[in-house]
Amino acid sequence: MACADGLMACIPFNTMGQELYKDLPDTPGVYLMKDSGGRIIYVGKAANLKRRVSSYFTRPHDSRIAKLVSEIVKIDHIERETAIEALILEADLIKKYQPIYNIKEKDDRSFLYIEITKDKFPRVLLVRGKSAEQGERFGPFTSASSAREALRILRKIFPWSVHPPEKAGKYEKPCFDYEVGSCPGVCIGAITKADYMKNIRSLKMFLKGQKKALIKKLGREMKKYSDALDFEYANVLKRRIFALNHIQDVALISEERPAAEGKTGGRIEGYDISNISGRSAVGSMVVFIGGEPDKKEYKKFKIHSLDTPNDTAMMKEIMERRIANPWPIPDVILVDGGKAQVNVVKEVLSVNGIRVPVIGMVKGPDRKRTDLVGDFVPGIDKKVLERVRDEAHRFAIGYHKRLRSAEAFN
Repeated sequence: MACADGLMACIPFNTMGQELYKDLPDTPGVYLMKDSGGRIIYVGKAANLKRRVSSYFTRPHDSRIAKLVSEIVKIDHIERETAIEALILEADLIKKYQPIYNIKEKDDRSFLYIEITKDKFPRVLLVRGKSAEQGERFGPFTSASSAREALRILRKIFPWSVHPPEKAGKYEKPCFDYEVGSCPGVCIGAITKADYMKNIRSLKMFLKGQKKALIKKLGREMKKYSDALDFEYANVLKRRIFALNHIQDVALISEERPAAEGKTGGRIEGYDISNISGRSAVGSMVVFIGGEPDKKEYKKFKIHSLDTPNDTAMMKEIMERRIANPWPIPDVILVDGGKAQVNVVKEVLSVNGIRVPVIGMVKGPDRKRTDLVGDFVPGIDKKVLERVRDEAHRFAIGYHKRLRSAEAFN
């Protein structure tokens, strides 16, 4: 492996390096690199532990990382269910062990923290170094983009206010964040302090790595409110439990993918229907991650609910069955169809408390171009969407033909 201009240090693949990571799982978690004295010298997070750790030994790196790798004699790991939990554990372990390669060349002003203020309606801030607020802190975090993405995800589950304290209840109209479900309505006085603090306490539990205990707590609360016939709030808690069990955190692991991928939309799921006059009706779900197909994630569906041609109703059945499974929530959903298909998918998602952009892809009026309907996703490459659409169509047609062939012999 050649090294360029002396700026990159070569770390050729070697048996020792392979031994260090060969037994690591393909799951999210944290890895702890140790030197010959058993000292933890670096802590990192990963969505795929084996893939991430192997990259240290199979790619060229700058001189600092090359020096780190030369000192590694053992790698321990701790698995987590999601990348966001790995991110939080990474911060906790960096704080605990102060690994030299995590803190080298940093000072107090460089560290990044999530801070929950002491306001009547506490705000959740991302701050560096010391802060005038001096509220409860979580961190340090090594990546600003990952920390911001974590807060974006968590605010959808446990909404909080970002308004200045003196503005609470002073707005005549709700803010945009309230309209999209990220603000609980502090701006217009739509939530009591007691209910708001429930959100904050739940957020703190998650940031302390207590997700399982939090889910159990919310489950007990849901039963209590349901027994009291407060089904509206019980349903709010049910949606939160679902969201915690289906955390969407693809963007948190973007640093593990090649920078050249560009705007590929993260995890895109594409859906298509194939049938002849309603007979032998099937649906397909294909998955693209980082702009490339991930065929082990593909799913096929045999339509059960009807045998007459109705693509919209068939799409609804597929989406309901898909949501009933604990598969990762996508960043974008693409359907081969127009507004009717887009709206029915959004309806199913809404009922289940899920917010995901839904795009429909249809032929233009002159059949010479492809038009997009539904949600606008900034920066996403239309060519990637077309590839997803074509792959979903291919996969559906293939299953439909196999089904018809099998029925012909019965």
